Amino acid sequence: MTTHTSHPDIIKRLKRAEGHLKSIIVMLEEGRGCLDIAQQLQAVESAVSNAKKALVHDHIDHCLEHAVREGTQGADETIREFKAITKYL
Repeated sequence: MTTHTSHPDIIKRLKRAEGHLKSIIVMLEEGRGCLDIAQQLQAVESAVSNAKKALVHDHIDHCLEHAVREGTQGADETIREFKAITKYL
């Protein structure tokens, strides 16, 4: 498993999203207004999306760049991996 310097920040984002998600469940259980719930759901969605983008960009910047510079994997394999991961952006 590869760990990057961005992973702690991504973990923080996801934990924040997890906290928001738990509060949304409570809001639903308490019968809070749909507008408030929708706003919180948007915040969770945005946090997860930003975490995903950070992870993908970090992979491209470090793993794929390292593979190209160090020659640890072939060009075809690196291009295939680049195409595969960019589908998640």
